[in-house]
Amino acid sequence: MFELLDREQTFTWNQRKIVFAAVLGDMLDFFDYYLIGFVLAFIVGGWHLTYGESAIILLSSGVGGIPGAVFWGWMADKIGRRKAFIFTVLNFSIATGILALTPDRGWIFLSLFRFFVGFGSAGLYSVNLPLVQEFVPTSKRGLAGGLVTASVPIGSMMGAFSGAFLAGLVGWRGLFLIGLLPAFLTLLVLAWVPESPHWLIRNGRPKEARRALGWALQIDPETIELPASVPATEQMAWRDLFKYPRSLALSCLINLGNQTGGYGLVLWAPTLFVLLLKVSPAQASYLFIWATVTGLLGRLAFSFLSDWLGRRTLGIVESFGAVIPLALAGYFGDAYLGPFSVFWLLVLADRFFGDGGYAIVGPYSAEVWPSALRASGLGAAYGFGSIGKVIGPLGLALIVGASDVVNPKATLDAFFPAMLYLSSWYLVAGCAFLFLGFETKGRSIEEIDSTFAKQLSAKVPVKV
Repeated sequence: MFELLDREQTFTWNQRKIVFAAVLGDMLDFFDYYLIGFVLAFIVGGWHLTYGESAIILLSSGVGGIPGAVFWGWMADKIGRRKAFIFTVLNFSIATGILALTPDRGWIFLSLFRFFVGFGSAGLYSVNLPLVQEFVPTSKRGLAGGLVTASVPIGSMMGAFSGAFLAGLVGWRGLFLIGLLPAFLTLLVLAWVPESPHWLIRNGRPKEARRALGWALQIDPETIELPASVPATEQMAWRDLFKYPRSLALSCLINLGNQTGGYGLVLWAPTLFVLLLKVSPAQASYLFIWATVTGLLGRLAFSFLSDWLGRRTLGIVESFGAVIPLALAGYFGDAYLGPFSVFWLLVLADRFFGDGGYAIVGPYSAEVWPSALRASGLGAAYGFGSIGKVIGPLGLALIVGASDVVNPKATLDAFFPAMLYLSSWYLVAGCAFLFLGFETKGRSIEEIDSTFAKQLSAKVPVKV
């Protein structure tokens, strides 16, 4: 059945609709997720928050992302990609809306519901990539997965624009109310997106899989020949992930490295601009808009190169490419090139590689697993990587705050080791791509599954 899909060299209109729904989902997802970084810039002074309290607010969503990615990835393999997609959107959008009820100086309340925002946000990321990948041909799988993640900087940019231009009109509580808007995305998904044909066929529902495939290819489903026999329904337990140790180590390390370096910088960036460049919160939000623009350009570049150069090769490029500018950003923290802060310029360069690399990291983390464990494997890797959402912001807070969580005081000298700390995590990701990675470019989902089946039966490593 899927040979028809893999012979295609272009997207049909319906495949574009699925990619668009996933793009919109990720964009709104990370608008809600990153919104706290811009809200924090407005409340940190008025609430007299310490670095420790600010770090708890920022890292609480990362803590929520750990079980959220694991749970929703597992659910996507159990109940289907489509249902899990809808539930995760409702999860993070409703939790964001509730934050508008945060009492004054209620940083504990803020932290608690940010946990649930992170739970749903990480869940959506673990669900929508497998959904898209299972609807598109092999020749476009890297591009489709990359474009889905390319919307993340747009979500962050929306947060920056909101902080710069809307906060003065609606207040920071109004920004959280705007975060309820993604809930309406569920109506679009209900109207447009069918269940994944790969998931349906694995669960013994070939006629439904044929309808979904016919819809994706925009042909009469009756013209698609049903398979003579359907494989037995695969009921794989979450613990089966450990049968694939190389995939587990590879996907976990590239996610941990990229999330620690990326989230540590991004969640603190508006506040660091305020402290280091002596600008207002609104100006800091405006400066960060340009960081999201370079991140978006990076994601688009990596997306279009993905099916040409390969995911492993580009993973090495993006990881090592993020190390140097981030390290130099700390060294030149107080330098200026004409009217421009060198720190800000190097953050822009880092975002091209570090943020752009997510167009590879996410899709690749799903591809290195067999179909029956694709969402669970991606969820486990992204969940493990979400530890970086905790140790990234917290580590930077401890280093910049002179390791004093009781009464931290930022010093300019501390910015260099703080940036070295974040850049070292990109080095970890680069080494994982280099020494553990194997190429998935040009290989169909069935071919990848066959390779894993042979690996499991023969107990030999995947051929690089």
